[in-house]
Formats: sequence, C-alpha cells, structure tokens
Amino acid sequence: MLVSGPEELLAERAVALVLEQAREKLGEVEVSEIDASGYEAGALEVLASPSLFGEPRVVLASKVEACNDAFLADALAYLEHVEEDVVLVLRHGGGVRGKKLLDAIKAAKHPLVSCEAIKKDSEKTAFVTDELRRAGRRADAAGVRALVEAVGSDLRELASAVAQLVADTRGTIGAHVVEQYYGGRIEATGFRVADAAVEGKVGEAIALLRHALSTGVDPVPLVAALAAKLRTLAKVAAMRGRSGISAGDLGLAPWQVERAQRDLRRWTPERLAAAIDAVAQADAEVKGQSRDPQFAVERAVLRVAAAASGE
Repeated sequence: MLVSGPEELLAERAVALVLEQAREKLGEVEVSEIDASGYEAGALEVLASPSLFGEPRVVLASKVEACNDAFLADALAYLEHVEEDVVLVLRHGGGVRGKKLLDAIKAAKHPLVSCEAIKKDSEKTAFVTDELRRAGRRADAAGVRALVEAVGSDLRELASAVAQLVADTRGTIGAHVVEQYYGGRIEATGFRVADAAVEGKVGEAIALLRHALSTGVDPVPLVAALAAKLRTLAKVAAMRGRSGISAGDLGLAPWQVERAQRDLRRWTPERLAAAIDAVAQADAEVKGQSRDPQFAVERAVLRVAAAASGE
C-alpha cells in the first residue's frame, strides 16, 4: 500500500487503519519499520522473507520521499515478487524522489491512499463536519465556521479542538461555545475584525482591532484576514448572473458563499476595488514598507469600513 501526500495526520490515520485491519483479519502480526532515507541494502528482503513460523507481518517504510538508491532498488525488486503474508506500507510525503517506485506501485494497482494537504476553508469545514460525525456530534454552520477560523491553520490542531469540544460539551456546538474555548486565537480575532469592517461597523472593527493589537496580535495576520474576506467577496461577486457555478468551484464552503452574498448587498464594484487597494497597500506596509505597521492596519480597517458604508 502506498500512503502518499504531505498531510501527516491523514497519513498516520491511514497507517493505523491498516494495522487495525491486519490484526482483525490475521490476529497477531509482526510489525517492522524501515527508514527509507537511511536504508541498508537487503533489509527489505530479510523482513519480507517467509517466516519460520508462518506469522503474518506488516512492514512500514517511512521517508520514502527521501529514500536512498539501495531502498529504491530493493523496493522495485520486491514489487516483482510480492509476499502474500506480508503487508508493505510505503509512506511518501511528496516530491519527485522515488517517482519510478510510485509509478510502479500504481501500475500494479496496489492500494493507494492520498493524503494531500488540506488548505481551503471548504476542505477544513468538511474535515470538521466529518470529525464531529464520527464522534456522534454535530455543530451548526456558525459553529463550524468559528472553529475553522479559530484553529484552522493546522489539521492536527483542528482535530484536537474538535475532540476537546466533543469531550467537554453537550448538544449542538454553536459559535458561542467555540468562542468560550478559542475566542482568543489570532485567526478568530482577525476574522472578527474583518467581518465588522466588511459590514461597515467602523466602531466595532476599530475596537476589536485595538484590543487585538494590545494583546500582542501581529498586524500581518490581521491584514491577511481582511484580504481573505475581500477575496471571498470578489470571487462571489464575479459569479453573479452565471449559472452552474457551485461553492466548490470557487473553493469555498456553502456558508461562505451565502455570507458573501449577504455582505455584497452593501457593496458596489467600485467600492470593493477601493477596499482591495487599501488592503494591498496595508499588506506591503506591515511587511516592511512602513515604520508603523499598527497604524497601517488601522487605516486599512477604516478604509474598508468606509467603503462598506458608502462613505
């Protein structure tokens, strides 16, 4: 089996599932591990050779993306004579190293588990929803959104956050519950500022911004949150009047599209363009073109809020 892709959490779960299924089907299994980056020639043949007592075995080969020539040669040779009582799992984190081996595995139609990086908010939303479903719980759309915004930069942290909420709360998980646990996270602070600015709530946006800055939040992620919010508005605005375009086509979750459609009622194309220009300027300033990045982000928030309210 090939477990391929950079998302470590998904890869770990895939390998754990293989071990679980092997034990369920075969009983006790002997598990061996190989580091493909420091592999010694002949080791795979020894581990995969017929056992004296006929015990089924699982061989886990890690770091195949950094494998040496000896591993590559032995693994290709093994594919020509696969042992029936051995499960060989190859973990490849991505890149071109070992491509000949990967192509050979795919051509032979051995099982493949893809663990591609989860980066889009729509993918993170689906991940959270699935984690909750597996735990027998659910969250409303606002709760899922709040959790993704608060913890969504890392999949492992996101899974841990879901597990904590499942363990510590009861009933449907809403945004207020997420706020109690994760309201202080940088991502949530930035998106709250962006939400208020895009809705034209200048007083609320500035109050949130100054609170964030006073508690040590860096201006860079605050500007990034503003930019992300405006990009979503621009994507949805560009699709107006076009049929057959889904949220997935835009790389967004359905609730993001619905929220953007509501927000766009107060925006004209000209004001949206002006807001995007203001945030682009702030982005350059907070990354080194200004001596006062806090002033730069505050000015951007004011300009976005003004554009939203038509001032």
